[in-house]
Amino acid sequence: MRAYWQLTLAQLRIFARNKQVLFFTLLFPVILMVALGSFAGGGDSVSLTVGMVDIDQTDASKDLKDLFLKNDGIETAKFDDIKTGKKAVKNGDIQLLITIPKEYGENVKAREEPFSIPVYYNEKNLATAELGLTVVNGIIDQYSKDLVDYKPVVTVEKVGIEALNIRYVDFLVPGIVAMMIMSNNMNGVAGQISAWRERGILRRMQGTRLKASTFIAAQITARLMLNGTQALLVVLIADLIFDINVAGSWFAMIFFIILGTLAFMSLGFIIAGMAKNPESAGPIAGFVTFPMLFLGGVFFPINDMPDIIQPIVKVLPIAHLSSALRETMNLGTPFLELGTETLILGAWLVGGFALASYVFKWE
Repeated sequence: MRAYWQLTLAQLRIFARNKQVLFFTLLFPVILMVALGSFAGGGDSVSLTVGMVDIDQTDASKDLKDLFLKNDGIETAKFDDIKTGKKAVKNGDIQLLITIPKEYGENVKAREEPFSIPVYYNEKNLATAELGLTVVNGIIDQYSKDLVDYKPVVTVEKVGIEALNIRYVDFLVPGIVAMMIMSNNMNGVAGQISAWRERGILRRMQGTRLKASTFIAAQITARLMLNGTQALLVVLIADLIFDINVAGSWFAMIFFIILGTLAFMSLGFIIAGMAKNPESAGPIAGFVTFPMLFLGGVFFPINDMPDIIQPIVKVLPIAHLSSALRETMNLGTPFLELGTETLILGAWLVGGFALASYVFKWE
């Protein structure tokens, strides 16, 4: 037991003395989270701003303007002339420009034939324009029906359902935690163990009464402490800057941090056993981890990926670790409902250490 604690403390001292390790394991994930969270925005909603030019200046045109001003779903901006409004559309300041022509009030009173209201949009931003035109058409259509006292046979009762407001930064933070667990334990373990083997440190350890299980246990404990500190730092900073809260159980979150650390550490030991030297360990680890950054749901949802790669994605450990952390932190999913993620990460842990014990060598 004494050797175990000495090795654990020795490994922690190595982490503390290496400034590059401290930067890339503690500060880099935080910098990445703050940068992406700030630039990507706090949500995935589309802002719709509609400009209005009232040339008619009648009571009827005022009623139409008030209809848009009172609508909470859009932001309405007033312009004095069409030229200024068109310029705002071209510059992207507004998405649509509605002009109320001179004869609008007279035609509304006469109600002889439909009256067209010009709506200008930016052809280079069709996605937002089509959304805006749909909203405007709906508002004006309902207004037209109210003017002629149209009474439909079938009506729709609007029943709102309160839903979770998941922002992109809420989605991002669990992915950042999963990413740094993968990087620390695959790249870190592979590089360090292969370096110790080349320098003869493992051979000298093997010559003592130190058991391999004690050595591996010390490595696991030290890296669990590092990953736990790292994850706590990221979550606390995210809470401070972006108001991120853990909706589920902290116990479940800590459990998956430990399980993910062990699973990826086993993969790190496999790479360390396969690599001939430290120079080859880094590229091998990078070759494995780089695709998983994009296929594991770290930065964007797995469901958005092409169907052809879905079977591959759904067996990756990073995909299930990020999913489990996201379910726990964002949705508050109970631990017992995350059995699939637990089983797959557990399978990677058992299979990984079994293969690591086969390929691992002291010298």
